Amino acid sequence: MVFCVHSAVFSQPDKKLPYKNAGLSIEERVKDLLQRMTIEEKFWQMFMIPEESDIQNISRYKKGIFGFQFSALSQNDNELAVKINRVQKYFVEQTRLGIPIIPFDEALHGLVRGGCTSFPQAIGLAATWDTTLMGLVAEAIAKETKVRGIRQVLTPVINIATDVRWGRTEETYGEDPFLTAAMGVAFVSPFEKSGIITTPKHFIANVGEGGRDSYPINANERELEERHLFPFREVIEKGGARSVMTSYNSLNGDPCTSNDWLLNVKLKKEIGFKGFVISDAGATGGANVLHNTSPDYPTSGRQAITGGLDVIFQTAYDHHKLFIPPFLDNSIDIQIIDSAVSRILRAKFELGIFDNPYVTEVPEGVEDIMRHKKLARLAACESIVLLKNEKNTLPLASNVRSVAVIGVDAVEARLGGYSGPGNGKVSILEGIKQRAGKNKNTEVFYAPGCGRKSEHLVVVPDSCLSTILGKVRKNGLTGEYFNNITMEGTPVFTRIDKNIYFHWTLFSPDPRLPADFYSVRWKGKLKAFKTGYHQIGIDGNDGYRLYINGELLVDNWQKRTYSTLSYRYFFEKDKEYEIKVEFYESSGNASVNLVWNMGVEDDYRQKIKEAIAVAEKADVVTIVAGIQEGEFQDRAGLGLPGHQEELIRGIAETGKPVVVIIVGGSAVTMSTWIDKVDCILDVWYPGEEGGNAVADVLFGFYNPAGRLPVTFPVSEAQLPLVYNHKPTGRGDDYNNLTGLPLFPFGYGLSYTKFEYGDLCFDKDTILGTESVDVCFKLKNNGDREGDEVVQLYIRDILASVARPVMELKGFQRVHLLPGEVKEVAFKITPAMLSMLNRELKRVVEPGDFRIMIGSSSRELRLKGVLRVR
Repeated sequence: MVFCVHSAVFSQPDKKLPYKNAGLSIEERVKDLLQRMTIEEKFWQMFMIPEESDIQNISRYKKGIFGFQFSALSQNDNELAVKINRVQKYFVEQTRLGIPIIPFDEALHGLVRGGCTSFPQAIGLAATWDTTLMGLVAEAIAKETKVRGIRQVLTPVINIATDVRWGRTEETYGEDPFLTAAMGVAFVSPFEKSGIITTPKHFIANVGEGGRDSYPINANERELEERHLFPFREVIEKGGARSVMTSYNSLNGDPCTSNDWLLNVKLKKEIGFKGFVISDAGATGGANVLHNTSPDYPTSGRQAITGGLDVIFQTAYDHHKLFIPPFLDNSIDIQIIDSAVSRILRAKFELGIFDNPYVTEVPEGVEDIMRHKKLARLAACESIVLLKNEKNTLPLASNVRSVAVIGVDAVEARLGGYSGPGNGKVSILEGIKQRAGKNKNTEVFYAPGCGRKSEHLVVVPDSCLSTILGKVRKNGLTGEYFNNITMEGTPVFTRIDKNIYFHWTLFSPDPRLPADFYSVRWKGKLKAFKTGYHQIGIDGNDGYRLYINGELLVDNWQKRTYSTLSYRYFFEKDKEYEIKVEFYESSGNASVNLVWNMGVEDDYRQKIKEAIAVAEKADVVTIVAGIQEGEFQDRAGLGLPGHQEELIRGIAETGKPVVVIIVGGSAVTMSTWIDKVDCILDVWYPGEEGGNAVADVLFGFYNPAGRLPVTFPVSEAQLPLVYNHKPTGRGDDYNNLTGLPLFPFGYGLSYTKFEYGDLCFDKDTILGTESVDVCFKLKNNGDREGDEVVQLYIRDILASVARPVMELKGFQRVHLLPGEVKEVAFKITPAMLSMLNRELKRVVEPGDFRIMIGSSSRELRLKGVLRVR
């Protein structure tokens, strides 16, 4: 028998198997189990997928598996726990070795499940500058996670948002390594202490030139160490993170998922990471598909595992066939495989799921849910940043009798990327109405305004398209696909496409076609549902033609750029028209959409007029404006999308006091309207209690103290723009634009005023191995209690290599009553003064250090010099 050794082993009672003996050390148990495993069983421990699983599906995993993400949202914590227990029972009792799975999920700012609390988006949590609050939020999320049986979260995102055009800026803790590390450690620690593995991501630096997601990174070791690696070191060493996720991008020519220097040398050897490394979903094959550094998927998998990856994260069961060959043909060194499997098994033993594999947590009660909602409201309040407040318009005076609320974001209650549905989320309009009702029945008016979208053309739906297949009429068009760009000869294949809405950015339309040289002809019938003149055309990246009834309406048969071309055509309701669309692609990265404006009312001007009419009835106007962003949704421009800026200007012309509330996870440019409004609040994606929190701030029941974790530029032309850059060698300005930001990193206003004074050091000269205490007095000079976020920045005045013009090295959120004075202290440690010398050795060089304390990176109230001997 092939497995005679294993058969002999399993003829013994289970209690005699060392790996099942809880009295042995974890290392002993890992070693014993590892030597019992076949190569296939080892492979499956290195393979994870999202899967909506039940017993019928699960029986195909006879060799085991790393774990699952149970994809369907569950409204009930017990429902998911029961499902996980049922699946876990199969692996524990019906697979040969009984290795339990790790159920995993997303929990960026709340577990992505129905019934779970949705806290402010990650960037909003960073804007609190409150690590104690972050710890409480993480504890709440961890509790909701564990009670449902989830034992690993693919969180947090600790990438540095070096360019705010990046669509995933909302998922980060901002542009600064120190703030990101502090928030990351505060988030990770409660999860790891409660027996849930965290997976900081994405390793590493996955925002590239132009703010593009997963763009190639070319960075030397100094840049990586000084900016990008620091948060990962901190969450591993201080937070105890036991997993790391790689990024999609390449680093200096090598895909991060198979980068030996990054994963083996830097992460595992130098940092001393003992946990396991997983790929981002589908990234293991990325070397083959995206980076073109391997000829096929098996080779890509071999390169990744050899390069330091421990777990292949794919999106479907059948994908295992792509990656298992190098395990079976011995082309991966068995010692590398065993090292990876040992890391995984060690984590499973540490979680205790070998000895206690089932969910036994007590389901959440009403008190837990209400406590978490209260915490979500506090977190939202703390995250709100007051950017402008002319004439002390905010908080709203008690004699305000009516408030106009304008904007679709006031009612949508968007939660941001990687969010669950929220647990009874409150919109901004609802929050304002509830608070206004308590404020002597202040009247609230609402108008949606023009929304975030500016498109006046939509994809022609399949219900308006038809084709005859045999004698059967089907919705859609017949597509003929050719392996040339002239549609010559017989099509490689023909199929029915429901509509023309394609973005072949990573792959060809079909494996039978090359990704960068093909053409398509679509034919069929088009039926209009309205009579009149309508625009119809193609939206795509060139190489297209559109015919109706044999007439060429749009002729763009060239490859140049992305464009939208349409033709004004008269349609009769219910009449059918012959339609033909031709498209070719000669270089890859194709996009083609058949669009028209039928059913789309070009009424944004009317909606703006209606919003202005509503505004004119009110004492004060709040305009809730939002941005569009997300994963693979980077922004070329940072202005408010659609016609929202026109809406703001139009309402400002009424002369009413205007408060603009920005909903979104990144920076916004404001040059066309900032001087026309009285107040600006950035509320990020404030979570399920966001509406109540915004109302608390507007009506003065909470004094805002959030601070910007990213720099807001005046213009996109300034990007990338961060506060902690190195000296330029000349100046920062352009000949037609300032080099300074619109709002600097760390910026935020309050309803009260704070005074800084009496800076003192316990000693002004130290050795490089010593620490020093610096303190000052902070006074609330206003008549309202409030928080001040005091920030400590350090500059190395003279160094052997260029150092940043300043670096954040400490911060505290301090609460003061009116007139109250507190002494605030920071301890400056050698680590805060250290740098990488020319040999990339961390040292503290003798010399002077500028110590700066203030309320932002630009508003520096106190300065002193510390000398290191």
